Amino acid sequence: MRKSKVLSKLRSTGFVRMAGLGHYLPFYIRYAAHFKYDGLWFDLEHRAMDSREVQSILAMCRQHDIDCMVRPPTLQRTRLYRYLEDGATGFMIPFMSTEDIARHVVDCTKFPPLGNRGIDGAGIDGDFGIEVWKEGSTYFEDANQETFIVCQIETVEGLRNVDDIAAVEGIDVVFIGPADLTHRLETDPNVSWTLDDAISRVSDAAERHGKAWGITAGSPEQVAHYRGLGASLVPWGGDFNLMKVLEQCSKDLDAIPGA
Repeated sequence: MRKSKVLSKLRSTGFVRMAGLGHYLPFYIRYAAHFKYDGLWFDLEHRAMDSREVQSILAMCRQHDIDCMVRPPTLQRTRLYRYLEDGATGFMIPFMSTEDIARHVVDCTKFPPLGNRGIDGAGIDGDFGIEVWKEGSTYFEDANQETFIVCQIETVEGLRNVDDIAAVEGIDVVFIGPADLTHRLETDPNVSWTLDDAISRVSDAAERHGKAWGITAGSPEQVAHYRGLGASLVPWGGDFNLMKVLEQCSKDLDAIPGA
């Protein structure tokens, strides 16, 4: 079974190179792999794609040997583990607010004894059965070992419960969603926490339970800052950055007489 580059980094150097992908851009997958990214954060929470487009993206990630971390639009059991069968390496689960949700995701995406994922073996993750239906196959153990779960802490409830969430076996990374979380902290009259307080709370819980933590950043300086605080997953780069490419190209044209 293919080895996860994200998990390999978490288990060794401690920092994952992750870029974002929210649109059907096959060339972008190749570029990310070429420029030494470990994984792509494939956002299906806020972006719409049909099932064949999703399958195609997941297959291309495997073709170019780069992890695909799916942020799913659902927590429905069979849909979650079908992403794995189609080639996803892991999940970014939004709005992870309780221990029960964390245990549900583990139950849906890990094989027994850790979870209760449905067994098929004919997906791309098992080489369409070639690596599964043979004597001595370690597919079930490998699938549990080489897939990961990142839980997004985006609510006040999630922040209150972060210690219980981080304690769940099968959760690999506790991840702050700063936009959602900051807005909720600022509009909840019953809390006085700041984003800095949230970062401390999440990082402390992660350390207590031997998990990694992460957060999004808006600049290279922020990436460096969060890395200095111990963050292992700070995505940087994404398909929306193509806007900056066109911005610069437009400035180049503005500087050319008659263009």
